[in-house]
Amino acid sequence: MDLVFGTLLLRPYVFGFLAAYVLAGALDLGLKRTALFTACVWPIALEAELSSTRTGIPFGLYTYTQNTRGQELFIADVPFMDSLSFTFLAYASFCLARVVLRGRGGRPLLALTSGVLMMLLDVVIDPAAVRGHRWFLGYIFYYPDGGPYFGVPISNFVGWALVGIIGVGAYLVLQRPAHPKAGGDPDGRRVGPGVALYYAVLSFNLVVTAWIGEWMLLAAGLGIHTASGGAVLILATRARSDRREKRGDHRG
Repeated sequence: MDLVFGTLLLRPYVFGFLAAYVLAGALDLGLKRTALFTACVWPIALEAELSSTRTGIPFGLYTYTQNTRGQELFIADVPFMDSLSFTFLAYASFCLARVVLRGRGGRPLLALTSGVLMMLLDVVIDPAAVRGHRWFLGYIFYYPDGGPYFGVPISNFVGWALVGIIGVGAYLVLQRPAHPKAGGDPDGRRVGPGVALYYAVLSFNLVVTAWIGEWMLLAAGLGIHTASGGAVLILATRARSDRREKRGDHRG
């Protein structure tokens, strides 16, 4: 129990995002399906982290410093909250993907879009985390060989996309029969809190990036997400127009 409380005190912002995920998921999918979503994503993320710290697959080789061992929960050499964080990041990305697609393209495209959107979050998250010694995250991990994107290897972003695709894809398969809220509510009535979570996580990391004075990283993150946000808006608007046209055709 001391480690549980220690984890809470050490990572209160992560628990805040996790609580927001549970609430948003309960309103959107219901508690049972939110638990299923967690059960699909978290083990995949944990296995990916355990593999990466040993073989470099899929995120690239990195090492947790163990500086917080004894202060927070660990699973082998991986802090528990790090792998668990993937659940709310994947869910937020899943919600935004549903807004983009609005029921078009089926489950494979929904899983793929969710993974790509989660990877785009990591374009800001991971470079800031590598610099954790300069803010309250602390020096918790490092890439021995560095990487071309602000010290992060490109394989890391590929790995994030894969974890998102596989985790969300597993959920979409296991939650059959199709549930309109889980598979992409065409009107987006329930995805609002999840989309807000996506941009809350993004904003938090952009603020941290500005706080530590990483202006080039901030500019890159803002540029990438301004472009991706514009694409999301265009695609969502186009999907809404397509649905209206189809409704008009049916009525005709």
